Amino acid sequence: MQFFIYSAVAAGFGIAIAAFGTGLGQGMAIKSSVEGVARNPEASGKITVTMMIGLAMIESLCIYALVIALILIYANPVSSLIQGFIGLAH
Repeated sequence: MQFFIYSAVAAGFGIAIAAFGTGLGQGMAIKSSVEGVARNPEASGKITVTMMIGLAMIESLCIYALVIALILIYANPVSSLIQGFIGLAH
């Protein structure tokens, strides 16, 4: 039970850090693309496409963190091994 609590806390901190970094990254990307469009309105199509690809890449990092957090909570394949190693096994 104690191992599950540690896993849930680790998953929560992990997804929080990933969401924070993703938000900062996406905000910086959007800020830069808006500045680029303001300076050169003719290139707005290319800038928008590049921004969308960049946002998808940044968002994928948060999705990876979410998958890892869900694995930690629901399907940790080595949980019994780790519990035995650190002495939390029953």
